[in-house]
Amino acid sequence: METFTVVMAMLVAVLLSGVLVRLLPLAVPLPFVQIGLGFLVAAVFQRGVLIEPDIFFLLFLPPLLFLDGWRVSKLAVMRESSSILQLAFGLVFVTVIGVGYLIHWMIPAVPLAVAFAIAAIVSPTDPVAVEAISRKVAVPRRMMAILEGEALFNDASGLVAFRFAVVAAATGTFSLTQAALSFVWVSAAGIAIGAGLTLLAMRARRLVSRRLGEEPGVDVLLSLVTPFFVYYVAEQAGASGILAAVAAGIAMSYAEMSGGALAATRMERHAVWNMVQFTLNGMMFVLLGEQFPTILANLSRAAQESGGHSIYWLPLYGLAISLGLVLCRLLWVVVALKVNAAAARRRGGEPVRIGLRVILAMSLAGVRGAVTLAGVMTLPFALDNGAPFPARDLAISLAAMVIVYSLLLASASLPRLLRGLHFPPNGRVRRELALAQEAMLQAALDGVAQYARRRIAAHPEDTGLYADAADSLAADLRRQAGEVPDGTSAEDLEKQAGIERLMRLEAIAASRQALFRLARTHRISDTLAREQVRLLDLHEARLR
Repeated sequence: METFTVVMAMLVAVLLSGVLVRLLPLAVPLPFVQIGLGFLVAAVFQRGVLIEPDIFFLLFLPPLLFLDGWRVSKLAVMRESSSILQLAFGLVFVTVIGVGYLIHWMIPAVPLAVAFAIAAIVSPTDPVAVEAISRKVAVPRRMMAILEGEALFNDASGLVAFRFAVVAAATGTFSLTQAALSFVWVSAAGIAIGAGLTLLAMRARRLVSRRLGEEPGVDVLLSLVTPFFVYYVAEQAGASGILAAVAAGIAMSYAEMSGGALAATRMERHAVWNMVQFTLNGMMFVLLGEQFPTILANLSRAAQESGGHSIYWLPLYGLAISLGLVLCRLLWVVVALKVNAAAARRRGGEPVRIGLRVILAMSLAGVRGAVTLAGVMTLPFALDNGAPFPARDLAISLAAMVIVYSLLLASASLPRLLRGLHFPPNGRVRRELALAQEAMLQAALDGVAQYARRRIAAHPEDTGLYADAADSLAADLRRQAGEVPDGTSAEDLEKQAGIERLMRLEAIAASRQALFRLARTHRISDTLAREQVRLLDLHEARLR
């Protein structure tokens, strides 16, 4: 019963965080409010929900990474694949070496293998934390695509490096060949399992739907189960469950683009996943806050593990590691830009010019989150020879400080770096939008014409009615698509469309209130009122 109470308190904390972040006089990022509420929950109940790493990875990461893979722009990721791969894999291993030696140099009492393990677990950025920060900042589209793609894939490289560093610390042996082969297997097998199982599940769903019909609830439940299933299978096969969940989300996106699902299924699935994303994102930060009382209680032991230094040195060590991460990222971004520019010139193209502020923003946007803390919690308590694992509490304390510092640095610096920065309009996006609108209009006009011809052939007595309806609908479709009638300027047409949109919104609001009045006076049933209100809500959402 006590565990149920704590879980309910966590859910209430997630609910309150959305309200408090609007009530506070200062613009405090939502993750900080949720971390603070998590700390409060742990203090009130004198016990928080301690992170069980295996359970945490299984319950939180698969659905969130699956959703990120599902909704991320595949075209943007492919366009920025070079930058994403450089950050997700190259930067991780450079960070492990550079920050690992920095930790060992600052704190000689920490063995080099353990220093590498700490550097590995703080190297991957957290997609949830990146998304939370991006909500408060107008991030350029291209920069956000790179950050999202990096966060999707660098968890696997960071966790693999962490695993091998821990093995080296526990056994005293390390094989570079074995590590490289293991990384290839973990990555390739994880991607294959995630994508393959998802595509098989979607194919089976289509076959069943064709024979028995489609039930939206079943499809929504299938999408919820898929990430957990592929993650579990991949982990049992010794592959990366994280990459399996990402690959499953990407495969689900391609399956969705086949257009086989009903509109009602897509709407229900979208609503359910929005709720899941909000809840899990909030609970991750609340859970992170609940770990801090335990971490603070172990600071004295962590200070002893650092070589007997004062406890007040620990925040300075955490800050130095955070700055080391930023410096590694800055150097890597600068080098990568120069390499990409040289490659573009060799191809005969013009390299993209990126300003200093954007480079600094990219360097400070590497936010760490709950994944780092959950990963460092998996450090063993003892070595293979039975001796205590060196600097375990120190590693957990430093990882927690790096998370807080990265959130503070990103929250304080990104708004200032990106404020007032002029981003040229994306011509490619405009061309894609124009192409999509033109294709939709032409397909709609063709569909209306074909339907009218079929109905006229079947009911020749109603030829005039079908022809008039087709002409009226075609004119309405052209107007909605923005085609300018003869004698009307584009500016007047835009103003007219805006006025009409506001009038439609007022009409929808009045219609909705009329339905509510009829339902309250029992002149129509609640079921009918809800159905009609839902249609009005969908129409309003489209207009807004």
